[in-house]
Amino acid sequence: MSVMHESNLASLPLLHRGKVRDIYAVGDDKLLVVQTDRLSAFDVILPDPIPGKGEVLTTVSNFWFDKLSHVIPNHLTGIAPESVVKTEAERAQVRGRAFVVKKLKPLPIEAIVRGYLAGSGWKDYQKTGAVCGIKLPAGLREAEKLPQPLFTPSTKAAAGEHDENISYAQAVELLGEARAVEVRDATLRLYIEAADYAATRGIIIADTKFEFGVDEAGKLYLIDEALTPDSSRFWPADQYRAGSNPPSFDKQFVRDWLEASGWNKRPPAPLIPHDVLQKTADKYREAQVRLTGA
Repeated sequence: MSVMHESNLASLPLLHRGKVRDIYAVGDDKLLVVQTDRLSAFDVILPDPIPGKGEVLTTVSNFWFDKLSHVIPNHLTGIAPESVVKTEAERAQVRGRAFVVKKLKPLPIEAIVRGYLAGSGWKDYQKTGAVCGIKLPAGLREAEKLPQPLFTPSTKAAAGEHDENISYAQAVELLGEARAVEVRDATLRLYIEAADYAATRGIIIADTKFEFGVDEAGKLYLIDEALTPDSSRFWPADQYRAGSNPPSFDKQFVRDWLEASGWNKRPPAPLIPHDVLQKTADKYREAQVRLTGA
């Protein structure tokens, strides 16, 4: 598997390097999004990449964008990434790990949906009996399936800062009522359809986040990535038991190692042992194979 910590494309203007993605301008109306192998944990970019991670994110996102395109249009243009760069060295950098997408205006929220009681939702429930202000029945256990999926939006924080959960009323303030309803309904439908499919492949989608953007006419699109191990909590169905936190197909190996290392969760992050990186890469790849068959 190839490893890329950072792309370097001289033939296109670089607009932004995020936690994972490098974004370049393609003319005035399109973007090239390159998915690197960078990994962030606790909102800090780690010094060691995960081999093949960007390729997994690209393959899995492409799969879901295609499968769920009847729910809402997405930002893909269908243009081959190799066709918008100039040299063979640049084509090698984007092959299998990039999208050419429409340039849209991102909405100022992350659309999070929770189908199970896990992570920060479980901590919130233990303290308040609610998740993001949504009251739930008493007596639920960790990792238990919720009575129905919950739409729990958050703010989008700048690099190095933490996203903050917001109420649906606050989402309405940010987006307007009609747009908030549209985003909520699209989020829940995307999740339900994806979760139903993933169940047939032996994967539980405990929660996930989506991002949306609009064009100049105000039409809503699904953007960013979709239902990947970076943006979702995937559990193997055969190891799921309500009452305990199941193993997940994501960066949990790295997070667990960092928690045990004594790191203060501020930059710079420590170097990660090779075996931890490899186990994490294997989990990402297993999620891809299970979901897509590729």
